[in-house]
Amino acid sequence: MTVIAHVTDLHLRPRGLACYRVSETNMLAARAIDALNALTPQPDAIVITGDLADTPNEVEYAGVQRLVNRLKAPVYVIPGNHDSSALMRETLTGVGPINEGSADKIHYAVTIGDVRLIALDTSVAGVPYGTLGEAQLAWLDATLSESDMPTLVAMHHPPATTGIRHMDGIGLTDTAGFAEVIARHSNVERVMCGHVHRTIITSVAGTVMTLAPSTAHQVKLDLSDGDNGEFIMEPPAFFLHTHDAGAGVVSHLAYVEAHPGPFPFYTDEGVSW
Repeated sequence: MTVIAHVTDLHLRPRGLACYRVSETNMLAARAIDALNALTPQPDAIVITGDLADTPNEVEYAGVQRLVNRLKAPVYVIPGNHDSSALMRETLTGVGPINEGSADKIHYAVTIGDVRLIALDTSVAGVPYGTLGEAQLAWLDATLSESDMPTLVAMHHPPATTGIRHMDGIGLTDTAGFAEVIARHSNVERVMCGHVHRTIITSVAGTVMTLAPSTAHQVKLDLSDGDNGEFIMEPPAFFLHTHDAGAGVVSHLAYVEAHPGPFPFYTDEGVSW
C-alpha cells in the first residue's frame, strides 16, 4: 500500500509575527510536522500544495526549509498564490524536482510507490487568482499520456466552484481547459488542492477532487452571497491518501491536534463489540 500525506497552506511568517495578526502559523505548522512524524506507518511522501510562505520572502522560506528538514518522509511542494516560484527555486532544497518546468512555472512528475504524482503550478505573480496556462496544460496532457499508472494531480487553486463566493472569486481561471485534459485520462484518481482552507470534496471531469484544510486557520464556512471573507480557528487537519490495487485511492482526513482516546469498544457487560 502506498500512503501519501497531503498538507496545504502553511502561511509561514518571520519568527514572532502572526499571520493576519491572529494566526500563529509557524507554531501551528510545527505541530503539523510533529503529527506527520508520529504517523505509523510513515507516509511514502508528503505533498504540500502551496502557500508555504505568506508574503513571500527569503526569511519565510528559511522557516519553510527548517520545517521540512524535520520531516521523516520525502517532501514534494508546489507554489500557491502567496508563494514565489522563483524564490522557491532559489531558496528551497530537498522538496522535489522544483527546478523542472518552464521559466515561470514549476511542474514535474514523479513515481511514489505504485502511483504517479503530477505537480502543477497555478500561481501568477502578484495576484490571488490562479492560472495553469496553455503550455502547462499541454505538458499535463502529454505527461498523462506517457503512463496509465494510477495518478494523483496536485495543484494549489481548486479546479471547481466551492460555493464560498469570495474564494471562488480568486479561483482558477482555466478550469474548463483543465477539465478537458483530465477527462481524456481515466487513470487520474485524485486531484489534490488547497487555497480555500476548508475540507471540500467534489467531482471534476469524472474524477474526485479533495481540497485539504490548512495546517493553520480555516476560512469561515459561508455559503451566502456575501463577498466579505473571514477566517476561523477551527482544528487544523490534512489528508492521508492510500492506494492499493484492490481499493484504488482512499482518502482519510487526519487531525493535527491530539484528542482524548483511543478507548476500547466495551459494553456495560464488558463485552467488546
